Amino acid sequence: MRSYSHPLLLAGTLLTSAALAQAASPLTLTLAQALVRAVTVDGKATEQLSADPKNVRPGDVLSQMVTARNSGSKALTNVTVRLPVPKGTTYLKPETAMNVAASGAKAEYSIDGGKTYAAAPLKKTITVTENGKSVKKEVEVKPSEYTNVRWTLPQISAGTDLKVGFRVQVN
Repeated sequence: MRSYSHPLLLAGTLLTSAALAQAASPLTLTLAQALVRAVTVDGKATEQLSADPKNVRPGDVLSQMVTARNSGSKALTNVTVRLPVPKGTTYLKPETAMNVAASGAKAEYSIDGGKTYAAAPLKKTITVTENGKSVKKEVEVKPSEYTNVRWTLPQISAGTDLKVGFRVQVN
């Protein structure tokens, strides 16, 4: 079984996220990556997150979380956070963060490398052959086809942070 080095998966994502925080801005973006493991504690199935895994294998699930922190003295509004799905992984689902649901954050997804975004479920037009004729059909895009995620955070109060993220599976 192949093993992947963690920094290779993280590097491209981290650089993209860090580039979004402007030098003079009170906004800082911090990416955290963790290996998700199913474990049993006191007879109950639960999850264990191992931060900054050194090696991952095909089939492993990773949590990608971005913390958007406002270190300024005024609220920030309409903050956009973009995060690509790391190369060598497949998007699975949104990560649940307690403060995101309450914040009214809106997630949008891209299937074209971040050129365009839309709310889920995404649709695309495909051409199929039916009864010997080419027919165009609109179909729903599977989340595994997502290449990027963008969140719009309506407000981050001064001195607070919000977390957004998703889970991926290593190919």
